[in-house]
Amino acid sequence: MPSRKPTKSRKRRNPERPPRAVASTRREVRADRDTTADRGRQRARRQLGREGERPQSPFGGLPISELAILVGLIAAVIGFIEGGGPALVAGLVICALGVIEITAREHFSGYRSHTALLAAVPAVALEAGLVLAFGEPKQRAVLLVVVVPVFGALFWLLRRKFMAARQARVARPPAPR
Repeated sequence: MPSRKPTKSRKRRNPERPPRAVASTRREVRADRDTTADRGRQRARRQLGREGERPQSPFGGLPISELAILVGLIAAVIGFIEGGGPALVAGLVICALGVIEITAREHFSGYRSHTALLAAVPAVALEAGLVLAFGEPKQRAVLLVVVVPVFGALFWLLRRKFMAARQARVARPPAPR
């Protein structure tokens, strides 16, 4: 007869005894830990890189920048329909000024990083100035020789400024409402 492997014996609960006085709390602790972790992940997903409340506008409660974007967009559309001209240029400039104000306010307060956009604006302006001053070069790569280092330097400086502002924003307690 083949020998059997010995099996481990288990303690069996005596049905005549009352249940344990203290139930295990492991399940509750684990459920609480999981819900807390889920809330943290959901909050991180919702914030999309924002920290705290949006910075206040320098114009008080008036949405001047948002109105400038709207007016600029309307003027740009009218200028585009008419085939270009001053309305298109004015619309694009007004819209750009509104966007730059909002992005700069958010960036320099540490709310949300707009490093690439803020570095691109002066680089594109420099490129436009070079084309206006010297005419369009036969080789467009010549413009890149000047514009790309300007963009890179501004990107690096703006990123450092944002990280410092973000650290200051996270370190300070939220303002009372």
